[in-house]
Amino acid sequence: MPDKERIKRISIYSAKCVTGVVIVSLLSWLIGYKDIVWVLISVMLVLSPDGSDAVTLAVTRIKANLIGALSGFLLIAIHPNQLLMMSIAVVITVVLCNLLKLEAATRTALAAAIIVMTHEAGLHVWDTAIGRVSSVVAGCLLGLVITFIFHNKFTQRTVDQVDTHQEA
Repeated sequence: MPDKERIKRISIYSAKCVTGVVIVSLLSWLIGYKDIVWVLISVMLVLSPDGSDAVTLAVTRIKANLIGALSGFLLIAIHPNQLLMMSIAVVITVVLCNLLKLEAATRTALAAAIIVMTHEAGLHVWDTAIGRVSSVVAGCLLGLVITFIFHNKFTQRTVDQVDTHQEA
């Protein structure tokens, strides 16, 4: 017999991820933004399958993502040598996450740094980097909103708790 708690956790996590895809798709359609892949990746990196500390973990991942995105942005601004600067950005990101006690989110920070630093040939480095930083930030914020909606104390109450609270 399947573990009901596990099924519930997987269902909630899947619902959060699908909500992220739908919200990003709708918002990008409304504002005419086509390069949604980086926003989607950032949303998924912020979301957590565990509900017990989902909001805290989302905030930790957002802090780490910002460190990675800013490290990548600053280093690509210093010099366009992608291999050298990406290597330095990776080291800076790892060190800063460690110093700021964000080790649990270092992988998401590294993903953000790489998202910001990669660009297609022929495009301006600045344009791409600024767009990617914006995408990472937007994705992180949407991930936090989704996490808050799914793990807000009000939305976690049972029907009996809501009825009891309204009677008081």
